[in-house]
Amino acid sequence: VQLQAYGGGSVQAGGSLRLSCAVSGRAFSGYLMDWFRQAPGKEREFVGRVYWSSGREYYPDFVKGRFTASRDKDKNTVYLQMNSLKPEDTAVYSCATRSIGASEYSYWGQGTQVTVSS
Repeated sequence: VQLQAYGGGSVQAGGSLRLSCAVSGRAFSGYLMDWFRQAPGKEREFVGRVYWSSGREYYPDFVKGRFTASRDKDKNTVYLQMNSLKPEDTAVYSCATRSIGASEYSYWGQGTQVTVSS
């Protein structure tokens, strides 16, 4: 199983980016797909979730209304649409997956850099 995140880049404040996480190797019914980010000198933080089967989403308050997680089952890909980006959103973004109810993540993708300039 492999997860590969891509789509990062540089954007000005107020702009948008869409990250993708391609999933290969198996079907993920019963799993959730999470997005995380880590800025230099800071701890990794959770920024969004989509449940693979239902498509239900979940976000922390600091990205609600700006970030949207989704999945395309046909393409085996999850997305993170990020709008109204702020300089403090600058970080390396990664995707990860685990079984619903599990305490640890089964697979992680490598990160993709997002840089937001003021």
